Amino acid sequence: MAARFSFGRIFSRQYATDMSFVPGYHNHSSDKSVRLWRNLTLFVALPTVALGMVNAYLLTQEEHKEKRPEYIPFEYMRIRTKPFPWGDGNHTFFHNPARNPIPGVGYEVDEE
Repeated sequence: MAARFSFGRIFSRQYATDMSFVPGYHNHSSDKSVRLWRNLTLFVALPTVALGMVNAYLLTQEEHKEKRPEYIPFEYMRIRTKPFPWGDGNHTFFHNPARNPIPGVGYEVDEE
């Protein structure tokens, strides 16, 4: 019986040691650290995100200039053992008719 109480006491929270309710217990951050994190956010994080967005935009523009690869119906690629549960069962969920060929058919849209 005593072992049960001591086991519970080991894993229970000791509320007497919690001092968060005492006024002035928590240290408030200084103005230096607030300024540091604000400056890091404004001058490091936001420009990094902006550069990433510009990079992604330029890569997509470059991709649109490239010709798409010729469709070659290899036997070992795009094997459909079971139809997809949407549409006609042969188109992927995020199907792009200009970029994704259909097995056995090829591209649905001619390249411009």
